[in-house]
Amino acid sequence: MNRLSLGLLIALTAGSASTGFAQAQSFDRTKPPALRPPARLKLPPVRSEQLPNGMKLYVIEMHEVPLVQFSLVFTGGGRLDQGSPGMTSFTADMLDEGAGTRDAIGIASEAEFLGASLSTGSDWDASYVNLKAPRRTMGPALDLMADVAMRPTFRATEVNRQRDLRLANILQQRDQPNTMAALTFNALVFPDGHPYHRPIGGDSITTSGLDSAKVRAFYNAHYSPANAVLVIAGDITPAEARTAITQRFGSWRAPVPAATTATSAVPVDRPTTVFLVDKPGAAQSVIYIGRAGVERSNPDYAAIEVMNTLLGGSFSSRLNQNLRETRGYTYGAGSGFAYRPLPGPFTARSAVRTNVTDSSLIEFFKEFRRIRDSAVDAVELERAKSYLALGLSADFETTSQMANQVVGLLRFGLPMTYYDDYVTKVMAVTVQDVQRVARQYLLPDRFTVVVVGDLATIRPGIEALNLGPISVRDLNGNEVH
Repeated sequence: MNRLSLGLLIALTAGSASTGFAQAQSFDRTKPPALRPPARLKLPPVRSEQLPNGMKLYVIEMHEVPLVQFSLVFTGGGRLDQGSPGMTSFTADMLDEGAGTRDAIGIASEAEFLGASLSTGSDWDASYVNLKAPRRTMGPALDLMADVAMRPTFRATEVNRQRDLRLANILQQRDQPNTMAALTFNALVFPDGHPYHRPIGGDSITTSGLDSAKVRAFYNAHYSPANAVLVIAGDITPAEARTAITQRFGSWRAPVPAATTATSAVPVDRPTTVFLVDKPGAAQSVIYIGRAGVERSNPDYAAIEVMNTLLGGSFSSRLNQNLRETRGYTYGAGSGFAYRPLPGPFTARSAVRTNVTDSSLIEFFKEFRRIRDSAVDAVELERAKSYLALGLSADFETTSQMANQVVGLLRFGLPMTYYDDYVTKVMAVTVQDVQRVARQYLLPDRFTVVVVGDLATIRPGIEALNLGPISVRDLNGNEVH
């Protein structure tokens, strides 16, 4: 570089530095920078069609990265268990333990060779087979997925092995306070006969009776193209997707599954009652507080989400700031609504030091009543709304996330345009809306309180609070005398 060029570069650099310094000096560092209004989220179009065998396809083109996500979803989920808790989840878990001519190791090895990831599973609403593959190996990866979905082997040796592993896991749950609290809470809030009463993973009695014939019979009764939705997101066109899926799934024929029987059991609605589960010598107490929540289709959904973000749905929420930052009782506290086709639970929860169990309960109920009885500060409200609105786009960044969001819309019967005005709805929530939904859906006088901990240590302090009747229960919610 000659001297003239070097001098010009130094002059330009000095000018830029002085300008930047002047701008920096003009900032008011006592105030946080103002956020721009959240941008409206506009999703790419979702193309849909149906194969002759009844399978529905939904395709979202995302050509930025040469990856394709396939999410094959069978409706029903854990609600199909009825008298056999855990059957749905066990069958779904068995799909990739042997299919076609491959065993579990063969399936995993082939997926890895193709640079793909394949998984199976279930939740309360659906069972699924998920595949993510590079575009260049999409064909053979889809062949593998088709075997797993349509031709699982359910070999007796594999079923027995997985059954024994599940039995061991069920036994381990009896020594995990967080799991104990969740299982006991569901058993107490949802009565016998309700789909959510018993654990989705089953219990030792039903699990010990599982065998290859039962699993195969359940599969044949509930897995069908007429009961299936395939959401495809990534570097693929609708025409390419139809051709690829028709080639592999078009010949699939299976009976149409029977409709899921609607439950007549309704969640328990009781005055606030405390249920204690003994965990002798526990250094912490696990607290679950709540009741049955609301449907995902509830018209107050946006206001409920804003209210819960303030209460316990974010790190800066009132529950976490109170119990963690101010009091130092816990590493974290939070709350949330489990949205399902049938109303799932609302829970507020935390694991706290044993010696502050009663004090923590006081703070929980103080926050419940504060958000009901006092208008939220306008600045705090704007922060909560921005948290939801600005974070929404992060849920649609990858092909997997996009497919999951579309699956969610289908699951709850929401339109594909649902998120077009979601940010607008969130930002329109008012102080009055927050207080209204808090009073309607947070009912401190009708909460079920479950505490798992050292009963001898925590019971006297909890009794002194006079929150309500106290009962000692086991893991399944049965009374202990």
